[in-house]
Amino acid sequence: MQRIFIYFVLFIAVFLLFGWYFSNITLYLIISLILAALLRPLTNHLNDFHVLGQHVPRWIAVLLSYCAIVLLLVLLGFLFFPLINNQIIILSDLDLNGIYEQIQIPISRVEGFLIRHELLDTNPGYLFGRMKSTMIEMIKGFDFTSFIGGVINITSSLFIGIMAVAFISFFLLLENGLLRRNLLNLIPNPYFELSVATFTKVEKLLTNYLSGLLLQMLAVFSLASFGLTIMSVEYALTIALFAAVANLIPYAGPLLGATFGIIVGVSSGTFGSNAELNYLIIKILSVFAVVQVTDNLLLQPMIFSKSVKAHPLEIFVVIFAGAKIAGVVGMILAIPVYTIFRVFIMEFYMGYKSYRIFKNKITN
Repeated sequence: MQRIFIYFVLFIAVFLLFGWYFSNITLYLIISLILAALLRPLTNHLNDFHVLGQHVPRWIAVLLSYCAIVLLLVLLGFLFFPLINNQIIILSDLDLNGIYEQIQIPISRVEGFLIRHELLDTNPGYLFGRMKSTMIEMIKGFDFTSFIGGVINITSSLFIGIMAVAFISFFLLLENGLLRRNLLNLIPNPYFELSVATFTKVEKLLTNYLSGLLLQMLAVFSLASFGLTIMSVEYALTIALFAAVANLIPYAGPLLGATFGIIVGVSSGTFGSNAELNYLIIKILSVFAVVQVTDNLLLQPMIFSKSVKAHPLEIFVVIFAGAKIAGVVGMILAIPVYTIFRVFIMEFYMGYKSYRIFKNKITN
């Protein structure tokens, strides 16, 4: 047992080193495992369906599951198309001279205050002229070629990533349990039962965690869309959907959702006075405040603490460790990855402890 525990620790060290060096492959594999776990119930259900007395072939069931995901993404995309089209129209009709005039008034007041108190030794209008010239220089200095090159690189990397995840997930779903069987084949017979129990516990915890995340997203979307609709905010469903997805990012997600909601609300509305603008911002912030309180007091304790059986302080440290290692992606994947290693270490440690107790009883 001591030997197998040492081997297990070495395996984890090698795995972490491999994952750090081949970070892209590791990310593709983790996303594929999560996607396969989400699609496996649907795939199994379609595979059990009978057509003309025959089971639907599993490869067809996997492709149908992929089609369901694509259809869902298309339907969700329809929520964003009207918003994107509206923003394009607003930008095309943008009156730069009017914007300059609106900006000039507060800048002139600040400049007058600085000149009166002898904090600025310039002629009136210098700050606004300087700011306008700086903006024009920034626009002229924009490297369109580099921007297009960057967009092409990001698009190609995204396409490669999607194809890799789709390819890996396909075989994980096609050969149901293939990865688990191959890993268990590497385990010596004396530790087979312990390994099976560990894999089962990991799968159960991760399933509970993913189910909890889906429930959290649905709850955040429902609360945000209901509240924004009552407050008569335009594109309420679009804002709520973005907030639900952004909420997957711990701590920073709610702030991103509220910021997106304010930007969309301000850019899409027409306001006769600053009071109307401030009232809209207050309405959006109040909705997100209610959503955030509900999420913090009800949803997150149920999902994080109960589903993965970890202390909130553990969750806090793990999330920020993931952010340090892999940024936003690390924050999202920190809890499931930590859960896997935590369960493996605890199960093997308990097995080692039981072995020592059993060995001492035999010796005595």
